[in-house]
Amino acid sequence: MMTGFRLNFTPLKEPLCFVKLVEWLTAIFAFGCCGGYSGKNIVSLFCGDGRNETLDANFHYPFRLSQVPLVEGNATLCNRSVTETHMVGDSASSAEFFVGIAVVCFLYSMVALLVYLGYMHVYKDSDFGPIFDFVITAILVFLWLVCSSAWAKGLQNVKDATDTAGIGATLALCKGSNVTCEVTEFASMRTLNISVVFGFLNMLVWAGNAWFVYKETRWHSQKFSSQPAPARQQVPAPI
Repeated sequence: MMTGFRLNFTPLKEPLCFVKLVEWLTAIFAFGCCGGYSGKNIVSLFCGDGRNETLDANFHYPFRLSQVPLVEGNATLCNRSVTETHMVGDSASSAEFFVGIAVVCFLYSMVALLVYLGYMHVYKDSDFGPIFDFVITAILVFLWLVCSSAWAKGLQNVKDATDTAGIGATLALCKGSNVTCEVTEFASMRTLNISVVFGFLNMLVWAGNAWFVYKETRWHSQKFSSQPAPARQQVPAPI
């Protein structure tokens, strides 16, 4: 059996390899839309004496909001002394889990493409390669489901903590009867929403790819080889 590297782009025409290329691209979109995010909400304070003041609510990946100051140091707002205040919430675990799975899938897709395009003759002639590929693919389908669901919940927590109700509950000054707090400018979270969509899209793509990988394993070939061949209908001999 030849084991040397032989570059061949023909497998790209087959679903096994083409879907892996799609997985590589969707993984890039998933971690790219989430990993580099940075946003800022503008909080307006409407004081009882008619004056207005503003605060910046900055947040970014990995969304450890409890470490982000909303009011830095001791400050005077609406003629009141306000101590240092941080935002509430921590979605770092779900965000980092999501990005980590996306990066792992990106790297695994690159390695798989290298095997398909350069070592397909070895891949098809061995039992270990397709079975290993199928097991890893099935595991990653499950991990995409878990991390996408967790990140969808984490993103909702970020939205709740940075909207008007969340800021109002965090800042003690906003609980006064003569001070009204409102988020007047919202950071665009379009890319974060897109990252969640690509997370579940990756799950579907990897689930579809699992079938094509399974067809390359000996489990699939044994299933069909074990089926009895249809009996031939006997034709009566001429008299």
